[in-house]
Amino acid sequence: MSHPAGRVLALLELLQARHRSTAAELADRLGVDERTVRRYAATLVELGIPVTADRGRHGGYRLHSGYKLPPLMLTDDEAVAVLLGLVVAERVGLATEQPATATALAKIRRVLPAPLADRLAAVQDHLGFTLRRTESERGPTSGTLLALASAARHRHRVAVDYRSWRGERSHRELDPYGLVFHAGRWYVTGHDHRRGEVRTFRLDRIGSVTTGAATFTVPDGFEAVAWVTRSLAGVPYTHEVEVVLETDLLAARRRIPPSVAELTASTDGVLLRARADSLPGMAALLAGLGCPFTVRQPDALRVAVAEHARQLAGWAARPADGQLPASRRPLD
Repeated sequence: MSHPAGRVLALLELLQARHRSTAAELADRLGVDERTVRRYAATLVELGIPVTADRGRHGGYRLHSGYKLPPLMLTDDEAVAVLLGLVVAERVGLATEQPATATALAKIRRVLPAPLADRLAAVQDHLGFTLRRTESERGPTSGTLLALASAARHRHRVAVDYRSWRGERSHRELDPYGLVFHAGRWYVTGHDHRRGEVRTFRLDRIGSVTTGAATFTVPDGFEAVAWVTRSLAGVPYTHEVEVVLETDLLAARRRIPPSVAELTASTDGVLLRARADSLPGMAALLAGLGCPFTVRQPDALRVAVAEHARQLAGWAARPADGQLPASRRPLD
């Protein structure tokens, strides 16, 4: 980067990356003397970029606080990271409004060198995902996400308009403890003053968000991710299930998502607590774990497990030629 214009742009990039740098630090990075650094800084000011020089022993150069730079200077590796992040966010539902993601992708592609743009397009066209959002799902608005994140950081109570899964609308006052992205959806969890308890809400069902002046304190030891996954695993279902798995907690967590069941270590192995509408489905899940287990409740789950075992045995007895057993063949 021997051309002066290139070093001026390099100075701008260094100022973007750091809050403040001394003239000596910048001179060392650019391979010039401090007087030249001052001249380059003056050139940026002439171009309308607000570079501030702080005097004194601890002084240095910095960009004016809050200034948004028009140019976005990225290396090839940084451009790849940004584009892949946007693609993944859109595919799995992490993004907010879809037009924002699409327009951001388009803007970055337009300024990429043609060879790099072509290679990135090839990655995007041939990249598959095991986790993806359904067509019916939409992300929350950027305004909702940013307002709740700011309120959670600064511990400010918010007022929100919420629509339940039944379509019922309500006005809530919420102390937002944290945001969680889980299984393709955004959630906020915190103290709901209407119910007087900690609740979890989907962001895409939140209308307006108004930040108030009241503040709050997050309970000691509160973990937003753990609370949300337990809440989703504990939604009202027909059957309450307790099963002791003869395995260790780490192995059980690798096979069972936290949204499906709550897992805790016990003297006999791992205690699985869950709620289920379908006992045959729970029986199939338990059979697929590959470890012995004991059903504590409900008794009907034992019946479902036995029936699942009989079904598996029947399938195992099928002949390799694909012909049905005599008892299953149609009558002439």
